[in-house]
Amino acid sequence: MKAYAAVDLGASSGRVMVGRVGPDALELTEAHRFPNRPVRVPEGLRWDVLSLYAGVLDGLRAAGPVDSVGIDSWAVDYGLLDADGALLGNPVHYRDARTEGVAEKVWATVPAAELYAATGLQYAPFNTLYQLTAEACTARLAQARRLLLIPDLLSYWLTGEQGTELTNASTTQLIDPRTGDWSYGVAARLGIDLELFAPLRRPGDPAGLLRSQVLEETGLTGPVPVTTVGSHDTASAVAAVPAVGEHFAYICTGTWSLAGLELTAPVLGEESRVANFTNELGLDGTVRYLRNIMGLWLLQECVRAWGDPDLGGLLRDAAAAPGLRSVVDAGDAAFLAPGQMPERIAEACRASGQPVPRTPGEITRCILDSLALAHRRAIADAQRLADHPVDVVHIVGGGARNALLCRLTADACGLPVVAGPTEAAALGNVLVQARAHGLAGDRADMRRLLARTQPLTRYEPRGDAERWREAEARLAVR
Repeated sequence: MKAYAAVDLGASSGRVMVGRVGPDALELTEAHRFPNRPVRVPEGLRWDVLSLYAGVLDGLRAAGPVDSVGIDSWAVDYGLLDADGALLGNPVHYRDARTEGVAEKVWATVPAAELYAATGLQYAPFNTLYQLTAEACTARLAQARRLLLIPDLLSYWLTGEQGTELTNASTTQLIDPRTGDWSYGVAARLGIDLELFAPLRRPGDPAGLLRSQVLEETGLTGPVPVTTVGSHDTASAVAAVPAVGEHFAYICTGTWSLAGLELTAPVLGEESRVANFTNELGLDGTVRYLRNIMGLWLLQECVRAWGDPDLGGLLRDAAAAPGLRSVVDAGDAAFLAPGQMPERIAEACRASGQPVPRTPGEITRCILDSLALAHRRAIADAQRLADHPVDVVHIVGGGARNALLCRLTADACGLPVVAGPTEAAALGNVLVQARAHGLAGDRADMRRLLARTQPLTRYEPRGDAERWREAEARLAVR
């Protein structure tokens, strides 16, 4: 067996996991976990990327000898480097307010329908395209000579080599999903200099060797290669869906819920744009056709507001609360910003004429019912728009631990749900490294290995489908 370090950075925490892979074995252990705490400074919300890098070094030290390192993280955000390769300030957080109203300025030059036909990316106010437009004419951008997405920035600090990984680049709204190359026409019309980006890399490509200083700091013995993985964490998570065959839907759950299908070609029609589906690139030229849903962010923010009560007790109270009494649109941008989430959920229920949840248990049940309903709508819409029926839903990521959410999703979708693995992004990261080094086969082989080695739980649909249709209709008339 060989050992691979997976650096997996989420919006609220980072971890370095060690995956050990053999001919019929896949074991994953946690070497180090560290917080990811954004910082609000006078100019706005920023990522503490130096703290994250320190966490990565600590994790590699704790991991011990490894045969390769791979890095994945959240999407869209970036660091700017000057001509000497030095970072120009902390990267801006995607929840920062600087992109408010920017989309309309972009659409005045490239109408939304044309932008979607060219890039296939759903509208989200924080897409890299809008961030760069917001940053135009700033001293920082004028000084910049290179833009590196977050995983590529950390890889550069580890190796001294620069690249732009394709699955993450496809979230910038500057990639043509049909060609897997830059959308040069869109960039030219919007005055975005693609020379800022380092050359494109694909999962499995070499990304350099750990620098001697990094080896010294981590106690590792070189040479240790860094291997390009699906550096968008969702790309790595989808690679770790333990599906049999092609007719499956997936929901990657965590701070966000990413619900959709794995396709061989993008869906770029106007109906798809209006339904706000995105075409992001995945492993081996696949397309992640999915909808972004606000996800467990809603519950995370409520838990923070309530002073971090015991989650198990909260979920028991939610299970005991009446189901589908009140639901909210879990994709509503009104829930994007942090702060006062319980009040905002209550107000959304009040504004739509539904009973207002009062207790933490009732609010939690409202959130989980709403997420299950959003999963139902996304998977039904994806099947229809892509003409790609499915017979099972796979839930991977942290939400796979939430039995109530998994049961509600099975009921809402009317389909079996297979929950697990929970550390899907790290497992996909590890398996792409192992494949690059000859220890794993194609995607189907990887998925069979996951199904044999990872704990999975199956939930069958139950209950009254009409109640879910009625709840869906409540949201439709808002």
